[in-house]
Amino acid sequence: MARTTSRSLRKVSGGRYHFSRGKKSYELAGFPANTKLADTKKAQHKRGRGGAVREALLTIKQMNVADSQGKSQKTEIVNVVENPANANLVRRNVITKGCVVETKLGRARVTSRPGQEGVVNGVLV
Repeated sequence: MARTTSRSLRKVSGGRYHFSRGKKSYELAGFPANTKLADTKKAQHKRGRGGAVREALLTIKQMNVADSQGKSQKTEIVNVVENPANANLVRRNVITKGCVVETKLGRARVTSRPGQEGVVNGVLV
């Protein structure tokens, strides 16, 4: 069964919607990449609508960090410290946008979307 972003099968009252058609290709949804912290970089290429290719990171060890002056440098990620979206992702060392990671330069907040953009960028906090 394919994942989809179409409307739910249930109404707010609990009743069912009865659709007159099946799934459309533009409604298809993917699985989350769940970028993990590991020693090697592993990426997956996803084909989008119109033949567009996106890179989803599966594992990563380094990230680009910008300081308050705007100067950026590559550094190593040590640990995932905090994630306001989901505390369970911290225990699993999953890197998402908005999570706070411990790096060799200090704590940094991730500003990119690793599962969509194929790179991890962040700013020091």
